[in-house]
Amino acid sequence: MRTAVCSGSFDPVTKGHIDIIKRSAGLVDKLIVAVFINPNKQPLFTIEERVALLAEATRDIPNVEVDSFSGLLNEYVRSRGARLIIRGLRAFSDFEYEFQRALLIKSIDPEIETAFFMTRGEYSYLSSSGVRELARFGGKVTHLVPPCVEQALAAKMNRLQKETEE
Repeated sequence: MRTAVCSGSFDPVTKGHIDIIKRSAGLVDKLIVAVFINPNKQPLFTIEERVALLAEATRDIPNVEVDSFSGLLNEYVRSRGARLIIRGLRAFSDFEYEFQRALLIKSIDPEIETAFFMTRGEYSYLSSSGVRELARFGGKVTHLVPPCVEQALAAKMNRLQKETEE
């Protein structure tokens, strides 16, 4: 069975992420979309919320499994019986960073490969941080995120606004 891992923070998952997930899932038997728990970041959504949103957004892709992990990516990949990492790229600046990461992982674990997927042009500007900022200031995100994420963002922003008013 060909298994790959597509990891990221997915805070929140965007239509650009879904594009990469759908296209890469078509090339493997099983794609594990793994939410990375980064202790250096303060995410908008909890790990449980991000996993649930990803599961909802990918429910129509039968060979996708959603999970979460912390620690080294290469160790997680091996623990799941995979040897392939999928990384999405929006721009050349993404490539430089991801290329260095891929080389580092290759130096640690030569059996793990990294495949880069260019996002579709319509999503090349799209980032989770941009979506969070737009949502925070009341902008429309319908065209940027799956419906479940749009609803979750609205609820989260309402909660945050109420907390700051108190």
